[in-house]
Amino acid sequence: MNGKIYLVPVTLGGKDYNYVIPSSVISLTRNIRYFVVEEIRSARRYLRMIDKAFPIEESHFEVLNEHTGDKDISNYLDPCFEGFDLGLMSEAGLPGIADPGARLIKIAHKRGIRVIPLSGPSSIIMALTSSGLNGQNFIFNGYLPVKQPERESKLKELERRAHDGFAQIFIETPYRSQKMLESILEICNKDLMLCIAADISLNSESIVTMSISDWKLKIPDLKDRLVVFILQ
Repeated sequence: MNGKIYLVPVTLGGKDYNYVIPSSVISLTRNIRYFVVEEIRSARRYLRMIDKAFPIEESHFEVLNEHTGDKDISNYLDPCFEGFDLGLMSEAGLPGIADPGARLIKIAHKRGIRVIPLSGPSSIIMALTSSGLNGQNFIFNGYLPVKQPERESKLKELERRAHDGFAQIFIETPYRSQKMLESILEICNKDLMLCIAADISLNSESIVTMSISDWKLKIPDLKDRLVVFILQ
């Protein structure tokens, strides 16, 4: 019988994993010995956090990031055909969302390997549910362009979609979060609603939704914070 691929959730950066990861998921993760991960060091750190005696040296890790070739990815499924379960882990949150793990999941479906999602934190969904914006119709846009002209054009596009009733979700790397906010406040209409969801599930968590005009009166410090932005 073939093994299965478990989509293993990890914390969003906090050390209190019991707050965001169900105990049944922790128990299941402790029994997996084959992993495909975005970053080996962070994966090992998480496994040792949930189990100080986790047998790291007896476990097998393969790296799947934006640089991994498709041929390599296909070989990562070999343990499943030998009857072993495989754990797919992102660097934070759920694998497959804003994460290269989706490539492995797609191949698994093609090759008849059962894919099993496990409950855990997703900053994108948690931000949306707590934003007060449209959870019925929304679009996740990933990362926006870095260069200012392309970013301005993209923000204008998202603004038009937001006016059509679709909440527009996007993210930014922590060291560019403040610059992203500055661009939003400069480019977007003052009546547009903006949710800034920062450091979700951490002690420094802050989730606030206000109009662009109100944000201009109270600009937060987002430097080096993990932020999900939602426009509508």
